[in-house]
Amino acid sequence: MVAGKVTINGQSASITDVPLHTTALDFLRGCGLTGCKEGCAEGECGACSVLIARPGLRTSTEWVAINACLVPIASLDGQEIVTAEGLGEPGGLHPVQQEMAVRGGSQCGYCTPGFICSMAAEYYRADRRPSNGSDAEADHGHGPNGFDIHALSGNLCRCTGYRPIRDAAYALGAPPPDDWFVTRLSAPPTEPAATRLRHEGRSFVRPETLADALRLLHADPGATVIAGCTDWGVEVNLRGTRAASVIAVDRLPELRGLVVDADRIEIGAALTLTEIERRLDGGVPLLAQMFPQFASRLIRNGATLGGNLGTGSPIGDSPPVLLALEASLVLASVDGEREVALSDYFTGYRQSVRRADELITAVRIPLPLARLAAFHKIAKRRFDDISSVAIGFALEVEDRVVTKARIGLGGVAATPIRARATEAALEGRPWTPDTAQAAADVLRGEGTPIDDHRASAAFRAAMLGQSLLKLYAESPEEVSA
Repeated sequence: MVAGKVTINGQSASITDVPLHTTALDFLRGCGLTGCKEGCAEGECGACSVLIARPGLRTSTEWVAINACLVPIASLDGQEIVTAEGLGEPGGLHPVQQEMAVRGGSQCGYCTPGFICSMAAEYYRADRRPSNGSDAEADHGHGPNGFDIHALSGNLCRCTGYRPIRDAAYALGAPPPDDWFVTRLSAPPTEPAATRLRHEGRSFVRPETLADALRLLHADPGATVIAGCTDWGVEVNLRGTRAASVIAVDRLPELRGLVVDADRIEIGAALTLTEIERRLDGGVPLLAQMFPQFASRLIRNGATLGGNLGTGSPIGDSPPVLLALEASLVLASVDGEREVALSDYFTGYRQSVRRADELITAVRIPLPLARLAAFHKIAKRRFDDISSVAIGFALEVEDRVVTKARIGLGGVAATPIRARATEAALEGRPWTPDTAQAAADVLRGEGTPIDDHRASAAFRAAMLGQSLLKLYAESPEEVSA
């Protein structure tokens, strides 16, 4: 066993003798850092938010806010954590804390430390720039100081009505250059430690390389593989699940690349959704539409495509999009790699062709991309909610004729599916209201939707047809007849 430790607010703390299912939240509170709190234990309230030093896109390091209630403290071995207590103190408040205090952003105070950490991550974002007056007025998502208010999505407050919290966020200026948290950005983050912990017969391993991970999985195919823990953490917290062995792959360099070639884009399975969003920078419009609707910023800072596909959930947001993009997955084992079309990947409810000794290492998206694309998510809330229905559209329309159609569906069958009958009803036909109406009638019959607490089967079917009509209504004039 290798001794494990984390750095918390600049101080080293051992994690060697900690039960391996212990969350970062419980560990921090056990250290007396009780600012972060448990509100939901499933990553939906943000009361547990803390900052982690992670590799940056525009600076060597970025301060990233995550849900401490979901990640095991073992997965942060060798890394730096900052809590609200580490940002400031009563005699010397951090600028974020000061603005929250003077503008009434804290009332009962339960959620405040989590808001503070999420707000601090955005405060230190390297490319945050003030907007001119007209831009700020037109963009309801950003303040005049360039603060992205969606950086606080996933943080809930029951007292303030959010306006004073928004006021505090929009009042923040630029950090002073001698701020320690600013100077820290220029130095690289600590490399995640190769971890091998054991406690009461259970093991937690963070291998150094993909080859090491595949050997471990070959020897123990029943091991639980984790990355951001945004799904597994809920199982641990709410269902009391305890894994005999855990393999962490979130920091494996072989799973963290993003390469754009002439004929395809390859996305590493362990890149977080936030990292993918920022690296692609709108280069895949269909993904760009999905990202803001995928859970919250706190979740996207940990969630990965590999995890979202690996769970096999029929209501995940990424599968319908990736099905429409005709994506494929790279599966690796000690025997080598194989590439599987995502449309052939799912075999049943939370089941797939991936063998127990295989890892998803990358997602491949062929180029060029379809020019008419849209992601429609039907849920009870616009943000931070689970889909009742999710639809990804990717259509090629030439001379106002649909030459190719790919449609991915979620929430209407035991697995994510392609709407193949609807695709056939569109291809070769003029992109007109009559074609859209006829295809919408077909789309309503795709899948096998069920009644549950999120929606009825009839509602789901109706939303499928309506989504295609919406796609036509919102399509550019140059492709519509």
